[in-house]
Amino acid sequence: MKIPSVLTMISELIAIPSISCTNPKEDQSNKAVIDLLAHWCQDLGFKVEILPVPEYSGKFNLVATLGSGDGGLVLSGHTDTVPYDFGAWQSDPFKLKEADNRLYGLGTSDMKAFFALALTAAAQFSANSLTKPLIILATADEETSMSGARALAAAGYPKARHSIIGEPTGLRPVRMHKGIFMEAIKIRGLSGHSSDPSLGNSALEAMYLVIEELRKWRTELQARYNNPFFAVPVPTMNLGHIHGGDNPNRICADCELHLDLRPLPGMAIDELRAILRERIQNILKDSGLKVEFVALFQGIEAIETPAEAEIVQIAERLTNYSAESVAFATEAPYLKDLGMDTIILGPGNIAQAHQPDEFITLKSLQPMIDILTQMIKQLTIPTTL
Repeated sequence: MKIPSVLTMISELIAIPSISCTNPKEDQSNKAVIDLLAHWCQDLGFKVEILPVPEYSGKFNLVATLGSGDGGLVLSGHTDTVPYDFGAWQSDPFKLKEADNRLYGLGTSDMKAFFALALTAAAQFSANSLTKPLIILATADEETSMSGARALAAAGYPKARHSIIGEPTGLRPVRMHKGIFMEAIKIRGLSGHSSDPSLGNSALEAMYLVIEELRKWRTELQARYNNPFFAVPVPTMNLGHIHGGDNPNRICADCELHLDLRPLPGMAIDELRAILRERIQNILKDSGLKVEFVALFQGIEAIETPAEAEIVQIAERLTNYSAESVAFATEAPYLKDLGMDTIILGPGNIAQAHQPDEFITLKSLQPMIDILTQMIKQLTIPTTL
């Protein structure tokens, strides 16, 4: 059986709401998107597995495999979208709109359209024509918890040698991105009348010492780690939110700070989080204050695929661009944990993602299909000399 046209598939994928959100009232299941992709994959002869994500009700991954054997290529994407700004769109976010040589809709760029292009490329092959497997991987909750990719990594499945994640990169291969984690630091002191400081123990003034220590640590990190491959070549730390106290004539009993840290490849999140907590505890030692740390976001490791990796070399030849780095994080570290050399390469543009009137250009669709077709040929069908 044939699958629908590219535009029809994009339209049908966009029409299914699959918002991933930390607010349970806005969060939605991705099951309908997974079922639709599974149907198309089955029509192309893929072996289809729909995998529930443990402990995340209504969330599912899809692993569809064409061919068999060791190695092979994974074409991967996430099935969820971010929420949308009600009333800010010029058209219905769930109805594909074609105008000005663009396709508008929630998820066009980031990144449902990629599945339509990947399936169109895959439709040119049969299981008998492949000596190594081709796998379509569709995940859940990339925009929030990355629970789908985490579950796959924990299960050690699927296995392949190479993978392409179709996040929006403007048809330029990406082999490196920074990591990220977010932490809350909560200090508990003792309230009292502001006229006599001895009556209390100010959590707010203690947070000043914490911020001073964090800024010092940031300077040390940026002096030690530098990668000119990135537009911002050093690890960054942003102190993004602070709240403490309730009245100017009361000694502040509670103060809370939220930060995010974005490490370079080679900087392990678990190690950084342990260092952060140790430094803060040392600063507050013997202060009489209590400190609590909360991982607001467990984190995504930085990723670097070697420049000499086969998939990087092929992507550079096919696109005529040298592999780059990006500032945003992806599911690539989890695919790396599964043993794959991974690049990020997609037709959309990150500048159009996560905002009203998201779009993908029509002129980017066929070039992406052509690139994926060649990738499949070169990584699943050996060349006979």
